Amino acid sequence: MFLNDRVLGLFALLLAALLAWKGWDLQAPFSYEPVGPRAFPLLLATVIAGCGAWLLVRGREHAEPNPPGANTRIAAMAALVTGYALAFVSLGFIVSTALMATLVGRLFGGRWHHCAIGGAGLGLGLYLLFDKVFEVVLPMGVLNFGS
Repeated sequence: MFLNDRVLGLFALLLAALLAWKGWDLQAPFSYEPVGPRAFPLLLATVIAGCGAWLLVRGREHAEPNPPGANTRIAAMAALVTGYALAFVSLGFIVSTALMATLVGRLFGGRWHHCAIGGAGLGLGLYLLFDKVFEVVLPMGVLNFGS
């Protein structure tokens, strides 16, 4: 089987359907956020479905092969995302996001100090946005000095 844009679009639609199906029944035992836990998987499913539909309608017949080294970066990104998910609660949102952003920046050729500054700014900025503006409770992890 050859991989083309339309096949990828079909897989994206199937993934979106699975994500929507699993996310539809998410309920929190108590209300601690204004939107609840269902909003993120349903929003993500909508975006993935839109991209999959676009690939089905506008896809080319054959996808171009990945350039040299791309598969290694893709595998490294998958490992980084897995590590981010595993470290999210124990390290906390700010630290794990800053670390993830720094390593992703390096993966795409950024300089260490630029990636570290950008990662720290992204971790702190997103924390403030979600915590203060959206009122979403995020784990503090190692930065939880109050407990």
